[in-house]
Parts: sequence; C-alpha cells; structure tokens
Amino acid sequence: MFHFAWPWMALLTPLPWVLYRLRRAAEPRGSALYLPFAAEVTGAGTAAASRADMALLGCVWALLVLAAMRPQWLGAPLPLASSGRQIILAIDCSGSMATQDMAGGESRLQVVQRVAGQFIDARRGDQIGLILFGTRPYLQAPLTTDLATVHRFLDEAVVGIAGPETAIGDAIGLAIKTLRESDRHTKPGHRRQPVMILLTDGGNNTGVLPPIEAARLAAQTGLRIFTIGVGAAVHQTVFGVSGNTSLNVKLLKRIAKITGGEYFRATDPDALSAVYQRINRLEPVAGDKQWLRPATEWFALPLSLALLLSLPAAWLMAQRG
Repeated sequence: MFHFAWPWMALLTPLPWVLYRLRRAAEPRGSALYLPFAAEVTGAGTAAASRADMALLGCVWALLVLAAMRPQWLGAPLPLASSGRQIILAIDCSGSMATQDMAGGESRLQVVQRVAGQFIDARRGDQIGLILFGTRPYLQAPLTTDLATVHRFLDEAVVGIAGPETAIGDAIGLAIKTLRESDRHTKPGHRRQPVMILLTDGGNNTGVLPPIEAARLAAQTGLRIFTIGVGAAVHQTVFGVSGNTSLNVKLLKRIAKITGGEYFRATDPDALSAVYQRINRLEPVAGDKQWLRPATEWFALPLSLALLLSLPAAWLMAQRG
C-alpha cells in the first residue's frame, strides 16, 4: 500500500509563490520611463524564457516537497513475537562474590555474569530489568526489551559496587517498586507475568525491609521469586569445613515458597546454566498482540529527479545572468 509518512509537508507547496507575492508587494512603486521599442525587441523571447525557467523551477520544488512527504510502500502486517514475561534479575555484588570457588579460576560474580548474560541473550519478547544489590540495592536497568544494554550493564558490575553487605529484603522491595512504576504505563488488563530471579551467595545481614516481609509483599503483587544460592558445596575435610558456609538456604527457600517460586543451588557454572534453563521453561503468558508493517522508503526517487532537474535550471539561470 502506498503511503506518505509526513503528508503535512504538502503545505509547503505554495511557499515559493507566497514569497514571490510578498517580494512584489514590498517593491517600491514609482514612475518609470516607457520605451515601446524595447518591449517589442525583448518582450517575446524574455517572456518565453521566463516561463520555461519558472516551469523547471516549479518541477524541482514539487519534487522536493514530494520527497519531504516521505513516500513509502507498506508491506503486509507481520506478527511480532511477544511472550509477555517481565523478568527482573537481582544480582548480589557483595564482597563475598569475589570468592573464586566456582571452578575455572573465576569468581562467583564472573560466573554469574557469564551465565546470566547467556540467559539474557536467549530472551525473545520478554522485558528484562537488572538490580545490583549489596548493602543497598540499585536499579541498573528498568524493565526493557533492549537486551543488549541490560547485558552490558551486567558485564560492567564489579564486586562491592553496592556495598560489602547483603540486603536481600531491600532488593525485593526495589523490584516491587519497579513493577508498580511499570504498571502505571500499562493498559488495564494487559499486565505481563512478573518474575524475579534473585541470586546471592549469602544471607540477609543488613537493610531496612526484612526479607520475609518483602516476600509477602511480592506475593500480594503477583511477583514470583526464584532464588539461587551460588558458591561451592559445603564439604567436611581433614582441615575443617570447606565451601560456602554463609549461604542462608532456609531463608532463600522460604522466600521462594511464599511467592510461588522455587529455590535452586548452583555450585558450579554447569549447575547455574541448568538452573537458568529450568527457569527458561516457564510457561509464557501471552502479551499484547503486536504487528509490524515493513516500510520501504521511496523519497530517494523524487529527490534524485529534483537534483537532476536542478542542473539544467542552474545552467539556464546562469545564461540569463
């Protein structure tokens, strides 16, 4: 279907005539010496040349206006994939996330960044938000479909960026606030299914909002929380206990249970990848049906013709000069 993207640009069509009339009205009117023989000698040829010049310049201007109106050819509507999920990643960046016990010589945070980045890249039609938390939670990326930006913000995270301690309850509270602000811009009846993936290697040891109270608030808003505990498994050795002994598994399980989510344990990169694959199999909720009509721009054709016609017009004007 043929279509003009900016049809109001057609209002510029009479602009040269208006400017010409204004200039004529502004010219001083006075007496002049009338020479009949001069009119007879120059009148016919000059009038014909002037009409030719004006016709050529008129065509150039009409083509420029046509190009400014952005003629387009619209193709058939195409459906856009939209699963309708809202996923908030809450990543623990406290001091203990620098521990290198996840195999491969990488820290816990480095493994999380790599695996979570793959999870982000695999999203299709979902909105992703990113919260980094430690002593305080920070919203690094609001809910968005710009996955490349979210991935970049995740890669830029460093240990201690939000403080050395762990405020799990405050991170959940920030996620609830983010969802409420997002709902203000959502039509009634079109809310997407919110999911939070909370990843930590410790327990709540600071913050204003208690984690269990935050979980109850999340359940009331329909936010389902999947908790992931990272760090090496605890083992008894001849030298004592090794592994991540600071992880509060009981708290993370309770948060998941209150909100209708699940708790997962990730002791190495493969286990963490398996957790994200399990979450990825969540049944998507149908979002708003969206359509895209591919548009082919045609403004280059009238613009090229205008440029070609401007060459002889310029030559004729130079000859008259």
